[in-house]
Amino acid sequence: MLHRNTNSGLKLNPFSGPLKILMAVVGLSLAGHGPALSEPVNVATQGGSVVAGSALSSEAVTLGMPYVVPPHVPGSKVRTPEGLAPLLAERLQKQMPLQAVAVPVEEKQAAEQSTHARLDALLLPLSDAEARQQAGTVIPTGYRAGIMAIMRTDTDIRQWDDLRGRTVCLAEGSGLAGQMEARYGAIEKVFRAPADALLDLRIGGCDAAVHDSTMLQALLQFPEWQKFSASLPIQQERDLAFIIPEHAAALAGVLQEQVRQWQDNGVLASLTKQAAQDIAFEVYMDQEVPDCH
Repeated sequence: MLHRNTNSGLKLNPFSGPLKILMAVVGLSLAGHGPALSEPVNVATQGGSVVAGSALSSEAVTLGMPYVVPPHVPGSKVRTPEGLAPLLAERLQKQMPLQAVAVPVEEKQAAEQSTHARLDALLLPLSDAEARQQAGTVIPTGYRAGIMAIMRTDTDIRQWDDLRGRTVCLAEGSGLAGQMEARYGAIEKVFRAPADALLDLRIGGCDAAVHDSTMLQALLQFPEWQKFSASLPIQQERDLAFIIPEHAAALAGVLQEQVRQWQDNGVLASLTKQAAQDIAFEVYMDQEVPDCH
């Protein structure tokens, strides 16, 4: 029996003013390859940069993320977000005043905002090459994920190119909307959250569901997901990392210590397992028709 963790609802609010970004990050939605990041590294400016405000002051720290979960609407279904970034931001918010800011994922959008933008830090998936292009300190959280597709075990989809003309379910927070169509000619169905997309897979509404690979691997540990355990090879793995500008040494030190505590206490693995369990529970509660046979 699945049990819901009622403490996992995200309460971050989107930034109400202009986006505070002075950085063009190419392919934030998990595009690109690179080996795992291992240690925090100080890197020189190469292209983009991040300009910080008054980190650790009485004002909230502004944290840029590719996707900010909208505030929960009373009466609506609780939904677990895609990936670990929103959950880590929620934990961080308990340690300091924090304002989550949605960062444009397209280089052109970022460049348009760059002339009047400011951030205290970013939390983004990065390859090693992308990490070296950042100004300031890059602190890997230890969470590594790519994109992964799962399907019914009796599928005839064997490789990514087989998605052409097939229906693929995605979640808003994945940042993959438009990519599956552009790369493979797939027909996309974009849902608010992973549970909604995965539910559609279970009831036959799509041929495959593409999500955060680490979360999907944890989800497939549950017996009720074995019939949907066919998968395509993981692509575009990246490390989730904080990016802090060079002059925000105080904030960099705080985040380095926080990440160290998360790693020492097994927080990343615990949050991943709990997120998978919560998503499985959300699907279980909403499924009103039996699995296709």
